[in-house]
Amino acid sequence: MSISKTRQKLVDVARQLFAKNGLENTTMNDIAKASGKGRRTLYTYFKSKEEVYYAVIESELERLSDKMDEVAAKKIRPQDKIIELIYTHLNMIKETVMRNGNLRAAFFRNIWMVEKVRKNFDEDEIELFRKVYADGKLDGEFDIDNVELVADITHYCIKGLEVPFICGRLGHGMTPEASKPLVAKVVYGALGKPMSK
Repeated sequence: MSISKTRQKLVDVARQLFAKNGLENTTMNDIAKASGKGRRTLYTYFKSKEEVYYAVIESELERLSDKMDEVAAKKIRPQDKIIELIYTHLNMIKETVMRNGNLRAAFFRNIWMVEKVRKNFDEDEIELFRKVYADGKLDGEFDIDNVELVADITHYCIKGLEVPFICGRLGHGMTPEASKPLVAKVVYGALGKPMSK
Protein backbone atom coordinates (compact mmCIF):
# COMPACT_ATOMS: atom_id res chain seq x y z
CA MET A 1 0.00 0.00 0.00
CA SER A 2 1.41 3.43 -0.94
CA ILE A 3 2.19 6.08 1.65
CA SER A 4 -0.79 8.22 0.64
CA LYS A 5 -3.17 5.23 0.66
CA THR A 6 -1.96 4.11 4.08
CA ARG A 7 -2.35 7.62 5.47
CA GLN A 8 -5.82 7.96 3.92
CA LYS A 9 -6.88 4.60 5.38
CA LEU A 10 -5.79 5.77 8.84
CA VAL A 11 -7.75 9.01 8.38
CA ASP A 12 -10.87 7.15 7.17
CA VAL A 13 -10.75 4.72 10.08
CA ALA A 14 -10.20 7.57 12.55
CA ARG A 15 -13.18 9.48 11.11
CA GLN A 16 -15.40 6.44 11.57
CA LEU A 17 -14.19 5.92 15.15
CA PHE A 18 -14.57 9.62 16.01
CA ALA A 19 -18.09 9.54 14.52
CA LYS A 20 -19.04 6.42 16.48
CA ASN A 21 -17.29 6.96 19.82
CA GLY A 22 -16.51 10.67 19.87
CA LEU A 23 -13.13 12.34 19.78
CA GLU A 24 -12.46 12.03 23.52
CA ASN A 25 -13.36 8.34 23.64
CA THR A 26 -11.08 7.32 20.77
CA THR A 27 -7.42 6.57 21.41
CA MET A 28 -4.46 6.30 19.07
CA ASN A 29 -4.40 2.60 19.95
CA ASP A 30 -8.05 2.27 18.84
CA ILE A 31 -7.18 3.84 15.48
CA ALA A 32 -4.12 1.60 14.98
CA LYS A 33 -6.07 -1.54 15.89
CA ALA A 34 -9.15 -0.75 13.79
CA SER A 35 -7.03 0.10 10.75
CA GLY A 36 -5.09 -3.15 10.95
CA LYS A 37 -1.88 -1.13 11.16
CA GLY A 38 0.50 -1.08 14.07
CA ARG A 39 0.95 1.84 16.43
CA ARG A 40 4.36 2.43 14.87
CA THR A 41 2.74 2.95 11.45
CA LEU A 42 0.16 5.33 12.92
CA TYR A 43 2.84 7.36 14.70
CA THR A 44 4.86 7.50 11.46
CA TYR A 45 2.07 9.66 10.02
CA PHE A 46 0.65 11.39 13.10
CA LYS A 47 2.27 12.54 16.33
CA SER A 48 -0.99 12.88 18.25
CA LYS A 49 -4.72 12.33 18.14
CA GLU A 50 -5.14 16.07 17.48
CA GLU A 51 -3.09 15.69 14.29
CA VAL A 52 -5.35 12.84 13.23
CA TYR A 53 -8.39 14.99 14.00
CA TYR A 54 -6.98 17.83 11.85
CA ALA A 55 -6.40 15.33 9.03
CA VAL A 56 -10.01 14.12 9.32
CA ILE A 57 -11.33 17.69 9.10
CA GLU A 58 -9.01 18.43 6.15
CA SER A 59 -10.23 15.31 4.38
CA GLU A 60 -13.85 16.34 4.88
CA LEU A 61 -13.11 19.86 3.62
CA GLU A 62 -11.43 18.40 0.53
CA ARG A 63 -14.71 16.64 -0.30
CA LEU A 64 -16.54 19.95 0.02
CA SER A 65 -13.92 21.78 -2.03
CA ASP A 66 -14.10 19.20 -4.82
CA LYS A 67 -17.88 19.61 -4.99
CA MET A 68 -17.58 23.41 -5.08
CA ASP A 69 -15.04 23.13 -7.92
CA GLU A 70 -17.50 20.94 -9.85
CA VAL A 71 -20.18 23.62 -9.55
CA ALA A 72 -17.75 26.40 -10.48
CA ALA A 73 -16.76 24.50 -13.65
CA LYS A 74 -20.37 24.20 -14.87
CA LYS A 75 -21.28 26.11 -18.01
CA ILE A 76 -24.19 28.03 -16.49
CA ARG A 77 -24.93 31.74 -16.06
CA PRO A 78 -22.97 33.42 -13.24
CA GLN A 79 -26.15 34.34 -11.37
CA ASP A 80 -27.29 30.69 -11.41
CA LYS A 81 -23.81 29.53 -10.45
CA ILE A 82 -23.77 31.76 -7.35
CA ILE A 83 -27.04 30.27 -6.07
CA GLU A 84 -25.82 26.74 -6.77
CA LEU A 85 -22.53 27.44 -4.98
CA ILE A 86 -24.42 28.73 -1.92
CA TYR A 87 -26.68 25.67 -1.74
CA THR A 88 -23.82 23.27 -2.46
CA HIS A 89 -21.77 24.77 0.38
CA LEU A 90 -24.62 24.57 2.90
CA ASN A 91 -25.79 21.10 1.86
CA MET A 92 -22.27 19.64 1.86
CA ILE A 93 -21.45 21.12 5.28
CA LYS A 94 -24.71 19.72 6.67
CA GLU A 95 -24.11 16.30 5.10
CA THR A 96 -20.53 16.26 6.42
CA VAL A 97 -21.56 17.13 9.96
CA MET A 98 -24.51 14.73 10.00
CA ARG A 99 -22.56 11.76 8.63
CA ASN A 100 -19.97 12.14 11.34
CA GLY A 101 -22.24 11.20 14.23
CA ASN A 102 -20.59 11.88 17.59
CA LEU A 103 -18.00 14.00 15.84
CA ARG A 104 -20.76 16.62 15.56
CA ALA A 105 -20.35 17.61 19.20
CA ALA A 106 -16.60 17.92 18.81
CA PHE A 107 -17.09 19.85 15.58
CA PHE A 108 -19.01 22.59 17.37
CA ARG A 109 -17.04 22.44 20.62
CA ASN A 110 -13.68 22.67 18.85
CA ILE A 111 -14.72 25.45 16.50
CA TRP A 112 -11.33 27.19 16.76
CA MET A 113 -9.54 23.98 15.84
CA VAL A 114 -11.85 23.62 12.86
CA GLU A 115 -11.31 27.26 11.88
CA LYS A 116 -7.56 26.76 11.84
CA VAL A 117 -7.85 23.76 9.53
CA ARG A 118 -10.50 25.50 7.43
CA LYS A 119 -8.38 28.51 6.52
CA ASN A 120 -7.22 27.15 3.14
CA PHE A 121 -10.72 26.01 2.20
CA ASP A 122 -12.12 29.44 3.06
CA GLU A 123 -9.49 31.19 0.91
CA ASP A 124 -10.20 28.86 -2.02
CA GLU A 125 -13.94 29.41 -1.72
CA ILE A 126 -13.55 33.19 -1.68
CA GLU A 127 -11.43 32.90 -4.82
CA LEU A 128 -14.20 30.85 -6.50
CA PHE A 129 -16.74 33.57 -5.68
CA ARG A 130 -14.37 36.26 -6.98
CA LYS A 131 -14.06 34.47 -10.30
CA VAL A 132 -17.81 33.99 -10.72
CA TYR A 133 -18.50 37.62 -9.76
CA ALA A 134 -15.78 38.90 -12.11
CA ASP A 135 -17.23 36.78 -14.95
CA GLY A 136 -20.73 38.06 -14.17
CA LYS A 137 -19.53 41.66 -14.06
CA LEU A 138 -17.72 41.23 -17.39
CA ASP A 139 -20.88 39.72 -18.96
CA GLY A 140 -23.02 42.58 -17.62
CA GLU A 141 -24.89 40.17 -15.29
CA PHE A 142 -23.80 41.96 -12.10
CA ASP A 143 -23.36 45.60 -11.19
CA ILE A 144 -20.55 45.24 -8.65
CA ASP A 145 -18.05 47.97 -7.78
CA ASN A 146 -15.72 45.79 -5.69
CA VAL A 147 -15.66 42.09 -6.66
CA GLU A 148 -13.23 41.16 -3.86
CA LEU A 149 -15.39 42.71 -1.14
CA VAL A 150 -18.60 41.14 -2.46
CA ALA A 151 -16.89 37.72 -2.60
CA ASP A 152 -15.68 38.14 1.01
CA ILE A 153 -19.16 39.16 2.19
CA THR A 154 -20.80 36.26 0.36
CA HIS A 155 -18.41 33.74 1.88
CA TYR A 156 -18.81 35.01 5.44
CA CYS A 157 -22.60 35.26 5.13
CA ILE A 158 -22.79 31.63 4.00
CA LYS A 159 -20.40 30.59 6.75
CA GLY A 160 -22.65 32.34 9.27
CA LEU A 161 -25.64 30.39 7.99
CA GLU A 162 -24.01 26.98 8.45
CA VAL A 163 -25.12 26.23 12.02
CA PRO A 164 -28.72 27.43 11.56
CA PHE A 165 -28.92 25.46 8.29
CA ILE A 166 -27.48 22.30 9.87
CA CYS A 167 -29.86 22.58 12.83
CA GLY A 168 -32.89 23.15 10.58
CA ARG A 169 -33.58 26.66 11.88
CA LEU A 170 -33.15 28.31 8.49
CA GLY A 171 -36.23 28.26 6.29
CA HIS A 172 -37.80 25.70 8.62
CA GLY A 173 -40.08 23.39 6.70
CA MET A 174 -39.22 24.88 3.31
CA THR A 175 -38.04 22.77 0.43
CA PRO A 176 -35.04 23.92 -1.63
CA GLU A 177 -37.48 24.50 -4.52
CA ALA A 178 -39.45 26.95 -2.35
CA SER A 179 -36.46 28.66 -0.79
CA LYS A 180 -34.18 29.07 -3.84
CA PRO A 181 -36.26 31.83 -5.51
CA LEU A 182 -36.27 33.77 -2.23
CA VAL A 183 -32.53 33.33 -1.76
CA ALA A 184 -31.97 34.29 -5.40
CA LYS A 185 -34.03 37.47 -4.93
CA VAL A 186 -31.85 38.54 -1.97
CA VAL A 187 -28.60 37.64 -3.75
CA TYR A 188 -29.53 39.19 -7.08
CA GLY A 189 -30.74 42.35 -5.38
CA ALA A 190 -27.38 42.67 -3.62
CA LEU A 191 -25.62 42.14 -6.95
CA GLY A 192 -27.50 44.96 -8.63
CA LYS A 193 -29.21 42.68 -11.09
CA PRO A 194 -32.96 42.02 -11.18
CA MET A 195 -34.03 38.39 -11.40
CA SER A 196 -34.66 37.38 -14.98
CA LYS A 197 -38.06 35.97 -15.59
